[in-house]
Amino acid sequence: MSAPRTTLRRSLAAAAALPLLAVALTACGYGSDAKDDDAKKANAAADGKKLSADTVRIGYFPNLTHATALVGDQEGLFQKELGGTQLKTSTFNAGPSEIEALNADSIDIGFIGPSPSINGYTKSQGKNLRIIGGSASGGVKLVVNPDKIKTLDDLKGKKIATPQLGNTQDVAFLNWISEKGWKVDAQSGKGDVSVVRTDNKVTPDAYKSGSIDGAWVPEPTASKLVAEGAKELLNESTLWPDDKFVITNIIVSQKFLKEHPDVVEAVLRGSVNTNAWINANPDEAKASANAALKKLTGKALPAEIIDPAWKSIQITDDPLAATLDAQAEHAVKAGLLEEPDLKGIYDLKPLNKILKAAGKPEVADAGLGVK
Repeated sequence: MSAPRTTLRRSLAAAAALPLLAVALTACGYGSDAKDDDAKKANAAADGKKLSADTVRIGYFPNLTHATALVGDQEGLFQKELGGTQLKTSTFNAGPSEIEALNADSIDIGFIGPSPSINGYTKSQGKNLRIIGGSASGGVKLVVNPDKIKTLDDLKGKKIATPQLGNTQDVAFLNWISEKGWKVDAQSGKGDVSVVRTDNKVTPDAYKSGSIDGAWVPEPTASKLVAEGAKELLNESTLWPDDKFVITNIIVSQKFLKEHPDVVEAVLRGSVNTNAWINANPDEAKASANAALKKLTGKALPAEIIDPAWKSIQITDDPLAATLDAQAEHAVKAGLLEEPDLKGIYDLKPLNKILKAAGKPEVADAGLGVK
């Protein structure tokens, strides 16, 4: 994979081709119960004064890659920082719907992936959102039928699923194919490898039926396939510098950021504290995330799926801005969009203020921050 660039030069003409797949995760049935959770949040709220807004509305997906939001809410860590300002949460199944909610003033802050962040920013001509922090890296794998594919070179001539045309994993796979020297038409998916766009919910059935030979997919779909006999052939993290690339970041409405900077800082402090707790207590955090997911989905994710899925995701404060830049470049290279102007998409000043106060290293915006 080519090295990430730090600037982008051309304007966007087709960013709508870059939707983000929303992977609906199921949950495991352990962790604190609802009454304990409500009491935890109520106590946190009672401890502090109300900030400049009565309420802050946060959106996220019921996904393991959104563990910061799941655990931060579940454990009352956001509410502790917000004090008397009430936290209201909404969940979404897809990035575009979360961007629509942000644009419609239905949410103020969102946990979301790189593709809809780029899409939302460029379609609004840089006027609707800023990326203000990181949340997760990794959690994407190439898994294959070991009877048909034993090496990466064996992918030629095979049918490999990605979640959606132009989504983050689709772009990554098309870029990988290009770097192998193979040819694929990005729109049709036809070529030296057949790229089959398949919703993650049906990918396991497609695999079992033999209609696909493998998939380049996020967790927990990758681990679901492995549990059914597939083999992990490549972890996408290994293709990136330091094995890191953005899968989830934090966005905020520019209007809300301007009017309520104290609330935004409180949410970011909650995020930083949550990430520190997750990384220090991975097993307990996994249980907390599953307790949250169970409340949201009503279903259980068995240990043979959640354990490897959880281990493959890195929780981080760093938005890994250079990798978002690179992902946009890969979409341009694949012919899915013209290169966007992302200057100003990041405002990391509030986060860096918090990190500095906590004695932690500041994070970079790859030259894409506000002046």
